[in-house]
Amino acid sequence: MKRLPFERPTNHYDERIRQIDEQICSLIQQRKEVSNADPGFPPKKYISEWADKYDLYEDLLHAVFSTLRNDEEFRPQVEPNKFQKYIPILKSVAKGEYFYTVAFMRQYDNASVVNFTIDWDDTNDSHEDHIRRHHFWELFIGEEYDCRMTIGGGSGGHFSYNFVVSPPLPDDLSGLQFVFQAFKEPYTYKETPILSEIIIDMD
Repeated sequence: MKRLPFERPTNHYDERIRQIDEQICSLIQQRKEVSNADPGFPPKKYISEWADKYDLYEDLLHAVFSTLRNDEEFRPQVEPNKFQKYIPILKSVAKGEYFYTVAFMRQYDNASVVNFTIDWDDTNDSHEDHIRRHHFWELFIGEEYDCRMTIGGGSGGHFSYNFVVSPPLPDDLSGLQFVFQAFKEPYTYKETPILSEIIIDMD
């Protein structure tokens, strides 16, 4: 999903707190370095103690530490620009009751968009079953490629997901391996269990 540009919510700023705000930025960076960018979330006991000690609302601290939990969500996104062509791929893997397919990719000047689909027999599925089957997927190709799921969903025994990959993938994908991993929440692959892993070789 395309991210909307940020708009400053007000023109007011108290310049007396500028140094404090800069210190906050410095501490955020230190926190990231010490935790190796994997801080987790403070126990409820700590949140309550800090709220009492510093006269802050617990829900405010919940919001702050939820935002700081993983900065991957805020990394600048590459928006595909200047469509070039479709590249058919048609690689599939069957695992359990699911059939996974990388059908095609779209090539742009600055990125590639990989299409990933999941199909299954939903004859006896309830609404709750459909919700249970939906996960947040991550695509891993190699350290040189940044991959981000931009859209995903579906119905009736079919899910479809798009991943923006930058820099652009080569037209000939021979030798590459696409590793798709499912998680309960987005951007949590460092700290939550992998629910499913699908490996598709681009022979």
